[in-house]
Amino acid sequence: MSHLNYLEKLLDGVEVEWLPLKDVLVRTKGTKITAGQMKTLHKDGAPLKIFAGGKTVAFVDFKDIPEKDVNREPSIIVKSRGVIEFEYYEKPFSHKNEMWSYYSDNNAIHIKFIYHFLKLHERYFQGIGCRMQMPQIATPDTDKFLVPIPCPDNPEKSLAIQSEIVRILDKFTALTAELTAELTAELNMRKKQYNYYRDQLLSFDEGEVEWKTLGEVTRLITKGTTPKGFVSSGVNFIKLESFDDNQIKPDKFMFITPEVHNRELKRSILEEGDILFAIAGATIGKCAIVDKSVLPANTNQALAIVRLSHEVNVKFAFYYMQTTAMTDYIARFNKTSAQPNINLKQMSEFKIPVPSINEQTRIVKILDNFNTLTSSIKEGLPREIELRQKQYEYYRDLLLNFPKSHSNEVA
Repeated sequence: MSHLNYLEKLLDGVEVEWLPLKDVLVRTKGTKITAGQMKTLHKDGAPLKIFAGGKTVAFVDFKDIPEKDVNREPSIIVKSRGVIEFEYYEKPFSHKNEMWSYYSDNNAIHIKFIYHFLKLHERYFQGIGCRMQMPQIATPDTDKFLVPIPCPDNPEKSLAIQSEIVRILDKFTALTAELTAELTAELNMRKKQYNYYRDQLLSFDEGEVEWKTLGEVTRLITKGTTPKGFVSSGVNFIKLESFDDNQIKPDKFMFITPEVHNRELKRSILEEGDILFAIAGATIGKCAIVDKSVLPANTNQALAIVRLSHEVNVKFAFYYMQTTAMTDYIARFNKTSAQPNINLKQMSEFKIPVPSINEQTRIVKILDNFNTLTSSIKEGLPREIELRQKQYEYYRDLLLNFPKSHSNEVA
C-alpha cells in the first residue's frame, strides 16, 4: 500500500460517479441591483452582504432587498463576469442578478467539497470566459460541469470521504492563509523599511548638492497616445495595467502594428532607460524603467515618458521620483481634485538633487539591494508567498484527482 497516494487509500477501491453540477446542487438567482444602488444602500456593519464582480461588495439591511432574493444556505457564489472565480460564503447574502450561486439540499453532499473541486478547475472556466470580448461564462457552463461523487451507493460513507477531504483542505487553506498573512506583514514591514531608508538616502539639504529641474536633466519629457485599434500581435503597447510593483510585465501588453508605431505614434517610441510615470488617476506617481527586453514599444497618454541626459543615473532619478518629495509635489496641484493629475509642464519643473555620478551609483547600489528583497519574485518574500500557495495547490490537486474513464469536464 505504500505506493498508493492518500486519495487512493481514502477511497479504498470505492466507485466514483461523475454528475453534472445541476444534478448535485441547487442553483439560485441573485437580486436586481445596480452598482449605484449598492453604493447608496451600503452601511458599515449591516448584516447582509451583496456580491458584485471582482472584489466589489456592499453590506445592506435585510429590508433593502426582496426576501426572496436572500440566500441563507452555505453557498458557492459564481462570479461570472470580468474576473471569473468561485467564492464560498456561509452567512446570509445575495448578489447581482447576472451572477448565480449553488447550495446543497442533499445531506450526502458536502457543499465545501464541491467548492474545493470547482476552485481546482477555476482556470478551465476562465478559459471559457476569455473567448468573449468581456470575459464571462453562462449558467450552462457550470450546470453541465461534471463533479465527482465518491461511493454514490453509500451516502454515509460518501459524506465521510467528502468531509475528510474538506477537513484536510480547510486545514491547508487556513495554514496557507496564516503563513501568507505573516509573510505579507513581513513584506509590508520591509517595504516600509525600504521606503524609510530610500527617503533618507535621497534626502539632501539646500547647498549640499546641486538641484535641477527634470526639464534641465532630460532629453525628452512627453506622453503617448492611444491608437485607433489594437492587433493580436506586433509592437508592444505598454499601459499602466502592465505595471506590477514598479516593474513592466509583458503578460499584460497590448499590441499595435509596426506602421502605427513608426508613423502615427512616432513621438512616443520608447527607448531603453526611459522612465514611464503615471500622470493621472488613483495610481498617479507609479513608475517603471523601460528595459530593452520589451522593445520595440510604445505607450499611451496616461504615462509620461522621461528620457534623462547622461548627467543623471536613470535609476537614481527613478528612485527619487518614488520618494515623498514627488508625492508632496503632486499633492500641491491636486488639493481639491477628485481625479489627481499632473501635466508635462509641472513634471518638467519638479526638482531633483544631482550629486556626483559616483555618489548616485553608490546610492543606487544600496537601494537595488533593498528593492530586490521587497520586489523580486525570485529572490524576495513574494516568492515565499507564491511557494505557500503552490504547496496548498499541490495537496488540493492530489486530494481531488479522482479517477476518470474518459474526459469528464462537461456532460
